[in-house]
Amino acid sequence: MTATPGHLYIFEGADGVGKSALSERFANELRATGIRCELLAFPGRSPGTLGSLVYQIHHQPEAVGINAVTPQATQLLHVAAHVDALQTEILPLLNQGITVVLDRYWWSTVVDGLVAGIPRSTIDLMVAIELAGWRGVRPTAAFLVERDTPLRPEPTELWTRWCSHYRDLAEQETSDYPVHRITNDDSVDAAVIRIQALLSGAHIPATPKQETNDSSQPTTRTTGLLAFAAIAPAQPSKVFDSYWSFAAERQAVFFRRLSGLPPPWTTDAVLKAYKFTNAYRASDRVSQYLIRNVIYQGDQSPEELFFRIILFKFFNRIETWHRLLDAFGEVRFDGYSFKAYDTVLSQALTSGHRIYSAAYIMPTGGRAFGTGRKHQANLRLLERMMDDEVPLRLSEMRTMASAFALLRSYPLIGDFLAYQYVTDINYSNLTDFSESEFVMPGPGARDGLTKCFTSFGGLSEVDLMKVVADRQEEEFAARGIDFSTLWGRRLQLIDCQNLFCEVDKYARVKHPDVAGRQARLRIKQKFSPTREPISYWYPPKWGINQRMSAGVL
Repeated sequence: MTATPGHLYIFEGADGVGKSALSERFANELRATGIRCELLAFPGRSPGTLGSLVYQIHHQPEAVGINAVTPQATQLLHVAAHVDALQTEILPLLNQGITVVLDRYWWSTVVDGLVAGIPRSTIDLMVAIELAGWRGVRPTAAFLVERDTPLRPEPTELWTRWCSHYRDLAEQETSDYPVHRITNDDSVDAAVIRIQALLSGAHIPATPKQETNDSSQPTTRTTGLLAFAAIAPAQPSKVFDSYWSFAAERQAVFFRRLSGLPPPWTTDAVLKAYKFTNAYRASDRVSQYLIRNVIYQGDQSPEELFFRIILFKFFNRIETWHRLLDAFGEVRFDGYSFKAYDTVLSQALTSGHRIYSAAYIMPTGGRAFGTGRKHQANLRLLERMMDDEVPLRLSEMRTMASAFALLRSYPLIGDFLAYQYVTDINYSNLTDFSESEFVMPGPGARDGLTKCFTSFGGLSEVDLMKVVADRQEEEFAARGIDFSTLWGRRLQLIDCQNLFCEVDKYARVKHPDVAGRQARLRIKQKFSPTREPISYWYPPKWGINQRMSAGVL
């Protein structure tokens, strides 16, 4: 029987970005899950190979009796080493069903050649030889590793040019296979977590994904890099029991309020005293306003949808949106003026009004955009994204992970905000990703995970979160908890992520003896049921509104 071809993962980037360490760690993570994997590098450094000789000629020509090699000859030698490695190592491994993690790709032939001044027409001929050697094999995913500054001294001008050419090449290649830009400015662990999130259920599936938009049907369980049948080897704590009881009771409070029952809506002393978000993110007041009044009111073209959603989310404050509506009548990119929007927002600040929600911590962005105020940097960032045709690019993407990576590539947008933004965009018809495909834990959720598990058992935060979402029905049943879904829609990964954040707060009072990473001891916001009721309405593509109107749970 012919083996299923192995996966090919590429790590590329300028010298000094840490791609070799990251590719090695990634390969080890794959091996730890039982996946047969080989880590290789271009041009190759194994003793006795053409690649090792070319590597020596490139870096120590005098050691083999060569005074100097021209840039064009150097690149031709690299091409020869690449083709040799392809025929003797890479393709045979892939044909045996073994996954290959490759440090460098033919991209380096292009970038090094351009930086060395070789004509592009000559480089294209070299690359054509390499591509012929690949015999049509495409990477499962390619990762462009990036940093703000190199890990070791590099010539500044050359390094900047390397980085620029790699970004251009990554952009060109995205139409042929998944290409992700990975920031490696913090730790290797953090970068690996980002890679695991990007690969969530997309490239190493254990079970075929069920194609359906019917949220009443059980979703196929996604696996990311790992497949699980139970929580083990992670070790749950007593807070993990509270995770499920909290989720069920907070959802019960939602339905009691919706049915018109008077307060108190719960006997849970902590829930009665403090403010917590809903079990389902889309049921929260700001999300409801965004869905009904921002996303589905107005022009539904990709450009206008994206403009409204991101502008609203930068501030995430309903009152700020009202100020813009009062000033312009309608918020549109067509007719947008930086000066006009800046004037409205600056006047609000001068008058002593808040324009940002306290829910998210937004970077100031002054250094990135040369602005004096945070909202000015946000406006400039939105302008750049519109100039880069981000709305159109998002509409053509097939996975939430790739959309996350695109948003994450922009200044001021870190992992947490990129995940929140892509989730909000996905409420619209601009994209149609499964929310069970991808997750990126925020700081609060990480604290919640730490409290819920005494040991992760070697699993990542992303993997643990996927296990929890995957097993929700079994976990509720094991505790005898009757959980009311959102009119047939089970908890999605974004909801489980939020619940970990909320149970972190809940445990500060319920389980004060269990410490999290940040050792916070109190909950800031008290509960006060003073706001007017919400008329709930969800993205039509979920099919919830019809069941809600019919009174079907």
